[in-house]
Amino acid sequence: MTQLPTPPQILDLFRLDGRHAVVTGAAQGIGFEIARGLAQAGARVTIADLNPDVGTEAAQGIGAAFEVLDVTDAAAVAALAARLPDVEILVNNAGIVRNTPAESTPDEDWTAVMRVNLDGVFWCCREFGRPMLARGKGAIVSTASMSGMISNHPQPQAGYNASKAGVIHLTRSLAGEWGGRGVRVNAVAPGYTATPLTRRGLETPEWRDTWLKETPMGRLAEPAEIAPAVLYLASDASSFVTGHTLVVDGGYTCW
Repeated sequence: MTQLPTPPQILDLFRLDGRHAVVTGAAQGIGFEIARGLAQAGARVTIADLNPDVGTEAAQGIGAAFEVLDVTDAAAVAALAARLPDVEILVNNAGIVRNTPAESTPDEDWTAVMRVNLDGVFWCCREFGRPMLARGKGAIVSTASMSGMISNHPQPQAGYNASKAGVIHLTRSLAGEWGGRGVRVNAVAPGYTATPLTRRGLETPEWRDTWLKETPMGRLAEPAEIAPAVLYLASDASSFVTGHTLVVDGGYTCW
């Protein structure tokens, strides 16, 4: 009787020992907690962020490396990817929002949001994805948002919503192209999370009341609650998952 191979221990599948992970926009907030979580799972982490002061301190706090990176600069992204050819995990987390009514949104606001939230994700996927494809192995996780699935209210943010919807569909598109070549591409879609940006929004009573009322769990997420979802998608625990957007929103999109 043929003996079946012993399956790996479940918890071992979440380990990232020996793997190099780059997390963009990880100087603070969700990105920092993602970077910390990957480091705790054994990955060698590089924080890539536009802010060298905050980013360097954040990296030192978790034993990570730091690189200055403007994700809107395609040449800078290509140069960093060339310097770090051994990256097996890429987390696209850098993002911005502009809360302006659509009819009065300046061109520069629309363009800024798209350049960071969508163009930057593509530049990073393309440049870091190439060596992954050459090796036949890699995992990419992008921070989308529930805003890519629904239209938030009462705050106006058409550009942000559109950019995150683009991230979700880009994730599907790349997963389809690269799935047979060993590179998995997924996304997480956080709901309202207690980052400095969101906390400023809470100062507007109408926004705060609506956000909490329409979230079934009745609260915001903590940034550390998003990190485990990213760890799952970055690790071998999700080895047959690609093209998926994992929603972590306290139930907001179920209504």
